[in-house]
Amino acid sequence: MTDTPIITITGLKFAYGDILALDGVTAEIPAGRIGLVGANGAGKTTLLKLLLGVLEPAAGTIKVFDHAVPRDTLQVRSRVGWMPESDCLPPDQTAADFLGYAAELGGLPVRAARQRASDILGLVGLHEERFRYMGEFSTGMKQRAKLAQAIVHDPDLVLLDEPTAGLDPEGRAEMLDLVRRLDEFGINAIISSHVLTDIEYTCDWVVMLDGGKVLRSGPLTDLSTPDVAELEVIGDVAAVAAGAVSRGAAVEVDGAVLTISAPDGDPFLIARDAVLDAGAAFRRLGAQRTTLEDVFMSGEPTDG
Repeated sequence: MTDTPIITITGLKFAYGDILALDGVTAEIPAGRIGLVGANGAGKTTLLKLLLGVLEPAAGTIKVFDHAVPRDTLQVRSRVGWMPESDCLPPDQTAADFLGYAAELGGLPVRAARQRASDILGLVGLHEERFRYMGEFSTGMKQRAKLAQAIVHDPDLVLLDEPTAGLDPEGRAEMLDLVRRLDEFGINAIISSHVLTDIEYTCDWVVMLDGGKVLRSGPLTDLSTPDVAELEVIGDVAAVAAGAVSRGAAVEVDGAVLTISAPDGDPFLIARDAVLDAGAAFRRLGAQRTTLEDVFMSGEPTDG
């Protein structure tokens, strides 16, 4: 990721009648894979539509790649792809025809558009199904086709609204792996989801919405606490905990997992030595990590 934000939002407000969907949202969003998270109704889809210029804000400003929205909507849309959550594919078209048409809308000549469509359908795993009508597609195939149309014109940024919606565990894992691969093609992504583990797996940065406000905006690396060790023990947990305490550490025990902090020492070295002295082993040892679920449940805004 670069230090220069690709999206700048200031004081953004939007309402559906008397319902305030976004209430003074302010955020700077860098390049990379960005998670947009929150419960259903938190304002995620509304924010994506505002970025595209589909909706106009009641107050506030939006810049996407230094283009003001909605004033410069056409310039923004030429550089942005959109994967909606809704089922929007024409059922009586083949995937090849639909993707070719989408590529032509993106400015490619007919022959180049056809080749681009074939390449992208192969990338998302639909090469064998490219001549089938999309009305016959399964949910997983439809999600892949929606992703394909969002990137067929080689955008700089793609907005993905609930890309794993309706997928079984295998389909979800495959879709998330596709999203992670977007980096290889120089495509930034904003992934909207209420599934926090999906965001933790795919993203570098997170913007968390709650009640139309920003609860958190910042890198996922900030969720780690580098001076607190988390140790999962194989063996005598009590003996390892006692060994860490004897070395001046404070220890919290949760089943086989020890959380070790040491104001006057290195908690990782203490954890190692305590395990060795107890004749035990460990499954994992790393910095204590706060999950997105922990942040969301705390309800306390933090700065990125």
